[in-house]
Amino acid sequence: MEYIYAAMLLHKAGKEITESAVKAVLTAAGVKADEARVKALVAALQGVDINEAIKKAAVAAPVAAAPASASAAHGHSEGKKEEKSNKEDEKKAEESAAAGLGALFG
Repeated sequence: MEYIYAAMLLHKAGKEITESAVKAVLTAAGVKADEARVKALVAALQGVDINEAIKKAAVAAPVAAAPASASAAHGHSEGKKEEKSNKEDEKKAEESAAAGLGALFG
């Protein structure tokens, strides 16, 4: 996770996300940089619009949680069934996201 944080910090500071820059951030934070992970991160971020990715991530999380909250607020008797379905959908989405990140870091 610290590798992604390093890239986000560099992006926020307006710096180019390069291997040497990511290593410098990690070293400054007291983390021993793994060369393969740094290379994989930089390669994975080539051509990625980080601002757009952040916007999509920020929008996706509240939308997934909204249906469960709405059914609970209305007190429907079907709320438990819908809530279970929504929890399963959220779990699948989390597993999918984790699998994508896992590909970056083995």
